[in-house]
Amino acid sequence: MQLRLRRFQLTKAVPLAISRGTTAAVEHLLVSLEHDGLTGIGETGGFETGHRHYDTDAVAAELEAVAPQLAALAPQPLQALEPLLAALSPPARCGLDLALHDWWGKRLNQPLHRLWGLDPGACVATSVTLGLGTPEAVLARLERWWLQLPATRIKLKLGSPAGIAHDLALLEGVASALEQRRQQTGSACELQVDANGGWDLATARAMLEPLERAGVVLLEQPLAPLLDPQLDTAGFAALHGLCPLPLVADESCWQLADLLRLAPHVDGINIKLLKSGGLSEALLLAQTARRLGLGVMVGCYSDGALLNGAAAQLLPLVTWPDLDSHLNLVDDPFKGLPVQGDVLIPPAGPGLGIDLGVAMGQSSC
Repeated sequence: MQLRLRRFQLTKAVPLAISRGTTAAVEHLLVSLEHDGLTGIGETGGFETGHRHYDTDAVAAELEAVAPQLAALAPQPLQALEPLLAALSPPARCGLDLALHDWWGKRLNQPLHRLWGLDPGACVATSVTLGLGTPEAVLARLERWWLQLPATRIKLKLGSPAGIAHDLALLEGVASALEQRRQQTGSACELQVDANGGWDLATARAMLEPLERAGVVLLEQPLAPLLDPQLDTAGFAALHGLCPLPLVADESCWQLADLLRLAPHVDGINIKLLKSGGLSEALLLAQTARRLGLGVMVGCYSDGALLNGAAAQLLPLVTWPDLDSHLNLVDDPFKGLPVQGDVLIPPAGPGLGIDLGVAMGQSSC
């Protein structure tokens, strides 16, 4: 099979600020695998989590280095490619894994969720994200979301470098806006909080009562992720027994080993394809978490509709979808990810079900 890479830009309509910084645009890679007249496509790129960092140039170099080995191989059986994929970084593996799954689904002329026996009718609303900022700016962003779609699930980023007082002001302002909307429309909105590792243990404990009082339904990654697995797990263990709402691990959970060590101390995990290395590990994580009685979130970074469309194949297994990044892009080159109200639907087309837009050009693969 022949591997091709193409770089493209993704620009946010509204830059997103979290505890670690602000993102306005990223460069991603289109990964194309051609074999027997079919082309599978995947999306990948660099990202950072505070304790790990991957650069898009380095990801591209990994994929270019592995291209000669792929030339003599076929996309199936996928099991035969596992040793080659295992040697790659998570984002490099993700790009290849998605392209291989897309090719497989196209060969069988079926969407992945159907091949996995999943029910698209089980999908629920995605959350939309409010980044850090002044209370006025955050509330303006909320109104902008409501102009775009119903947005019944709101994820508020906290962990502000400005400190706990700023976090409390944002929490109070957004909770008040959601209550006003409930009174005006008769429809309640769900409020989630993601600190992106921006709190220490003392701050996280101090925030628990205000979060509960504001009606927050889950708390995601309150503590900074740590490279030492034992120390990382200890942080969740110290907080879990005190936390009155579901505690979700994101940056701390990358693969099955992380899920198993964290499972006794969390109520859910956030799966992101760039972290997990693609759909192979993501599907395993989602199924295992559900079997262990944990909630499943599927999230995104600054991803286009190709990455989010791939993640959407898992949505029937997901308690808390968080796939809104493509909805905040001015130049997303992909199409084919349907949304009904604020519910994303797994694409019905074969494979990942996502097409290249005019800007990318079908001939680029």
